[in-house]
Amino acid sequence: MNDLFIRKVLIPDGLPEDSYLAGLSALRQIAREGLTLQSPVTFFVGENGSGKSTLLEGIAVAFGFNPEGGSRNFQFSTFDSHSGLHRFLRLWKGARKLRDGYFLRAESFYNLASNIEQLDKGDMGARVIDSYGGISLHEQSHGESFLSLLLNRFGGNGLYILDEPEAALSPMRQLTLISRIGDLVREGSQFVIATHSPILMAYPGAELFLLGGEGVRRVSYRETEHYQLTRRFLENPEQMLRYLL
Repeated sequence: MNDLFIRKVLIPDGLPEDSYLAGLSALRQIAREGLTLQSPVTFFVGENGSGKSTLLEGIAVAFGFNPEGGSRNFQFSTFDSHSGLHRFLRLWKGARKLRDGYFLRAESFYNLASNIEQLDKGDMGARVIDSYGGISLHEQSHGESFLSLLLNRFGGNGLYILDEPEAALSPMRQLTLISRIGDLVREGSQFVIATHSPILMAYPGAELFLLGGEGVRRVSYRETEHYQLTRRFLENPEQMLRYLL
């Protein structure tokens, strides 16, 4: 725990009562109790609208990342859609020096790829895209461009904040991501991830926080609805489809 770049998330002064943020049970609980991170891999899970992506984004921006994604060197903005939660968050950081870091937002990855293209138009020597594998992210499929980022840009001893990274990845490629996370954790990295993927959630030793109407609590992998529902479906898809249809 002492080696983590982010050790605790706090909302010391609470949230404005007239803000929609105050309507999210998970954020209200964090305002009362804080949220302590104890594993190098943390997952935020929960239903749509539970606040997991809002919390993840707030942590990323409070740490200094661009709201639309990228490293802390990116400053582009195409649409101001972030919540403003970062203004109320305080992060209890570890003492270890950060060498690398990245905030991945699946929904704005296209904008990030476009910004890289724009930066590389000038004659400034080394190209930004070279650190992503050298091939334009727009010239690859969505999934391939994600993998180029994960396999080439992430350098270790870093903080990586990922919002639904499974969005463009097949099940096999999600296993590739798990393997890559393992490599980077062994190189001293920390991951904070919002996901719906029961594959990613299975990462050994990961800490899972379930966000919902009752607040936020730690859960085991097999307690999650994602695991239970996926298992029931795969064990008997015909029965579930008869019920649904």
